[in-house]
Amino acid sequence: MSEMTPEDFVKMINSAKETMDWKPVFDIIPYYSFLGLQLAPWGGGLTCVLPENKKFIGNPTLPALHGGVVGAFLESTALVHLLATQEVTRLPKIINITVEYLRSGKPVETYAEAVVTKPGRRVANLRIEAWQQDRKKPIASAHANFLVS
Repeated sequence: MSEMTPEDFVKMINSAKETMDWKPVFDIIPYYSFLGLQLAPWGGGLTCVLPENKKFIGNPTLPALHGGVVGAFLESTALVHLLATQEVTRLPKIINITVEYLRSGKPVETYAEAVVTKPGRRVANLRIEAWQQDRKKPIASAHANFLVS
């Protein structure tokens, strides 16, 4: 398999924006494939879905999702939101992320949405929130900064 060029990746992102089919983009990002990351319509927004999977359990006595999986899911959601809503000429790079774990995440389907709080020319700031059955009871939230140019 040949490596994808940055130009090819941007073309793929633009195609996903037009068709709203993000599966080809997710399929070429190995970690997104590992997570089984999906997009789903939810309240008119762009919602990422982390499917139920036993391999994500970090504490088997509760059982609860591993914090690293939750953090990676929040970061992935932020990146997907940037790709889908901003003009992208190259893949944004994470600068930092601060995750707040609010309650134990059960090993069930989990949802997350991001909002760009400041779309800068060089740096974009986002707020991300993850929940399970009840949107009003988030399991984690995060602030993230991405280098966009």
